[in-house]
Amino acid sequence: MKKLVLAAALSAAASTAFAGSLADPVIEAPVIVEEATGSSSGILIPLLLLALVAAAVASD
Repeated sequence: MKKLVLAAALSAAASTAFAGSLADPVIEAPVIVEEATGSSSGILIPLLLLALVAAAVASD
């Protein structure tokens, strides 16, 4: 009977010992990386296309 009580006491002590601590967990913020784009990148291709069409019309 003493072994049963001792085993119960040890298992109860072991389960609370590994339960955790009072310290707050450290949570790291996710890193967000944005690619830098120029303001004229969206208009560059249509301007080149317009220049090619104008050059083709002017050469005829």
